[in-house]
Amino acid sequence: MLKNLRWTIVFLLFLVYMINYLDRVALSITVPMIEKDLTLNPEQFGIIFGSFFFGYAVFNFIGGLAVDKFGATLVMGLAVGLWSLFCGLTAFATGFYSMLILRVLFGMAEGPICSSANKMINGWFPKKQAATAVGFLSAGSPLGGAVAGPIVGYLAIAFGWRPAFLIIFTIGIIWMIAWFFIAANSPEKHKRVSQQELLLIQQMKKEEEAVEVIAEDNTAKSLGYYLKQPIILVTAFAFFCYNYILFFFLSWFPSYLVQQHHLDIKSMSLTTMIPWIVGFVGLALGGYISDKIFKITGRLLLSRKIVLVVCLLLAALCVGLAGTVSSVASAVLLMSVSIFFLYVTGAIYWAIIQDVVHKSRVGGTSGFIHLIGSISGIVGPIVTGYIVQSTGKFDSAFILAGTVAALGAILVLFVIKAPRATHTAAQA
Repeated sequence: MLKNLRWTIVFLLFLVYMINYLDRVALSITVPMIEKDLTLNPEQFGIIFGSFFFGYAVFNFIGGLAVDKFGATLVMGLAVGLWSLFCGLTAFATGFYSMLILRVLFGMAEGPICSSANKMINGWFPKKQAATAVGFLSAGSPLGGAVAGPIVGYLAIAFGWRPAFLIIFTIGIIWMIAWFFIAANSPEKHKRVSQQELLLIQQMKKEEEAVEVIAEDNTAKSLGYYLKQPIILVTAFAFFCYNYILFFFLSWFPSYLVQQHHLDIKSMSLTTMIPWIVGFVGLALGGYISDKIFKITGRLLLSRKIVLVVCLLLAALCVGLAGTVSSVASAVLLMSVSIFFLYVTGAIYWAIIQDVVHKSRVGGTSGFIHLIGSISGIVGPIVTGYIVQSTGKFDSAFILAGTVAALGAILVLFVIKAPRATHTAAQA
């Protein structure tokens, strides 16, 4: 595999996105055990889930700036080492406040992940392959969520929830060592890249000059310039809506199955695999579908917009309905369809950045969009916890998640305007 280094790096990023979600979902899977052991209630857990995103959101942006300054290889490696450490320290939590502090630190360490991955793809891939590469590596997230249920569930049942977090810690450290051994910021800076692959990458990037360029020109602008552009602001809001459903699902769907449908931890762990697996397929396909539409239309922005609007609306509809059904099968089916369509859009937000932002500002712009998206991780879990604590039910929380996502799709539809193509994909 090392003979094709750019795809080896994508595979490593795919693995770290798996680890990232395994680590995040571990807390959701073990909630019933931790609630009993530490005497925490749903409202407190809503705050704990949301606290992750206080640190995460801030370091989305700070991490993006660090990536532009120090490079994706260093920032990603350090981030994985630190978040693995804080995840492992969860095993030593003694109550609400220690869990809260560890969750904030854990979120801070995870903050740079998307900016680092985006910067790495920008260094190794041309625009016409960027969405496919981002889609593939991002597909590690739902797959990590899928395996988290049975893995963490088994570890927690067999050894207890505290040893489960210590075992998870070692996985991230192993990945970090492999990353520092294999990765480099660009093919030109990699000591082991073959001359054949280096020339191929350079040739593909030269071909970009014949492809439609959405930005006004290819010169670097200030970060502030990009952050004021309507396309960046709308993409950021759409990513907020995307994350609202995602973090609602990640944080509360396991508890919903236990509380509303009375599943035990073993059954819940296996059941939550289903939406994650279909989400993995959706995320892997999303970037590929967008790149194919681009080849047909020759219009980068239009290809991104079609996928965003259609799939975000379908995800909104299904998650809203999921909370109104009475059976486990119907709820899991609707949630699975929602996560599938949601994840089809997953690579598109980052592909837009690759399309319109100069390479010197990819990290900072990615961090800004990730920051806005992560605010939903603060708002969503806390609001859901309040709703559940107040009403004893989840239906209003599901409907609210669908409404938020629908607003994002509508905004993309009416605000983002695709320019007329000046070149066709065939000319690329």
